[in-house]
Amino acid sequence: MDIFETVDIDTGTFKYIQVHVEKEGEEPVILIRGYTDCAYHADILSRFQMKEIYEKGLVEYESSCPGGGRIKHDEEAKTIEVYGYSQGFGKADHEVTTAKLKDKYPDYEITWSDEGY
Repeated sequence: MDIFETVDIDTGTFKYIQVHVEKEGEEPVILIRGYTDCAYHADILSRFQMKEIYEKGLVEYESSCPGGGRIKHDEEAKTIEVYGYSQGFGKADHEVTTAKLKDKYPDYEITWSDEGY
């Protein structure tokens, strides 16, 4: 399912979610989304559904959010910290998130923790 970018995150400290996307007959994928201007984890899911599904006419794809957390992304230091949870969706599997981030940012130091909100 190459039509979706696996990781789309901002720089700074912000909430993030994992998005599970699937279409009948295709393997489901896990995507990572996080934006500084989204106050709630649900806002990130809504943006994904609107911008990446509906506006592109990809309504045959179903999406859901199994969990979220927070990301601290320091582009200058080349570090990313993944931590916390979503009150609405629960805690994402930060180990999965970290693996996907390492694919996109191979020269970064990327860590995760179950601590914090």
